[in-house]
Amino acid sequence: MKLRALILLLVLSLALPFAVAQPAMAQDRIEVAQEKRTLWDMLFGGEEKKQEEPVRRSTPAASLPPPVPEVEKTEDATRVAVFGDSLAVDLAKALERSYAEDPNLVVIDQGVGSSGFVRDDYFDWGAAIQNAVADDTFDIAVVIMGINDRQNLTVDGESVKPLTDEWKAAYATRVTNFLQPIRAAGKPVIWLGMPPMQAPTYSAAISQISSVQKLAAFSAGAEFVDIYERFTDENGNYTSNGPDINGQPAVMRKGDGIHFARAGADKLAFYVNQSLKLFYRGGGQVRFAIADPLEGTDALLMARLPLQGLGQIRLLEVAGAVIPLGRVQQRSGELLSAGPAAPLPAGFELDDLVKAPVGRADAFGVGVEPGGEAEAD
Repeated sequence: MKLRALILLLVLSLALPFAVAQPAMAQDRIEVAQEKRTLWDMLFGGEEKKQEEPVRRSTPAASLPPPVPEVEKTEDATRVAVFGDSLAVDLAKALERSYAEDPNLVVIDQGVGSSGFVRDDYFDWGAAIQNAVADDTFDIAVVIMGINDRQNLTVDGESVKPLTDEWKAAYATRVTNFLQPIRAAGKPVIWLGMPPMQAPTYSAAISQISSVQKLAAFSAGAEFVDIYERFTDENGNYTSNGPDINGQPAVMRKGDGIHFARAGADKLAFYVNQSLKLFYRGGGQVRFAIADPLEGTDALLMARLPLQGLGQIRLLEVAGAVIPLGRVQQRSGELLSAGPAAPLPAGFELDDLVKAPVGRADAFGVGVEPGGEAEAD
């Protein structure tokens, strides 16, 4: 009897683990297999094993990067107003993205769709900019406009066909009148040229309008940014695609062949930022990189040569006037000396240009034989 009882206990101890084993019921967890203590272990000993907690593993959920927190702008933040047509609306949004984390610069969207310099009966930009300057609503002006201006312009009550000489003169006057109050208030202006358009005829017309704007902007002392080649292919033609600001291929233009897609607008804002560095250095202050020597004079608002743009005046940057070719620059020691200025070496005479030896590149078809006199014409 004792032997039978012992065998029965042995069989029960071997079958007990299979009876108590249970499959995992939860789908979101995996239980680690655990060894159960049998009757044999309890009767005849055996090392007790520590029960392990089940390991839970949850499926990771797809998550987007956290949104960029909105930065509160300071009270004295530099106000950059973007004036123009629907292209200005795209540009303003891109500049807002570019300076979203800068508390010292705020972008003001002043774009008006379907507007331009021709149809002042629809929207008068001359009056609008005067009001903006009078109300002191901005510190720096960014302008991009012209896609709606290929139409007749009224001059002295008569309709003038677009892109004729009379039309271009009247159009340039309107651009100048737009810029005068801004420059008179001492506010810098960044003027953007027109990009290429998909329709060839329309693109050629917009290119001519951009050229008129360029001369008028230069004459008024604005900083002109030529963006045409930035949005063309390797052959100089319109393309809807191109490298973005990170150098990756992207769609630059919208399906209408006129407006900018998001990547194109961001690229346009990048070029604007390069010019903004001339005036904006952070901290809510606007400073000019190059002082205008005519500032504060009656000549400030007069039409000047194209070299008057703030990014182009290199001659006026030195002394406020064109330096004669024959002048020899003084040395720094002479400029700092307290004594009387030493006489400057005499410059060369223009007649010397035709006295080069015969055969030299600068003889220009004339010249002198070695040891001889200049040949007669």
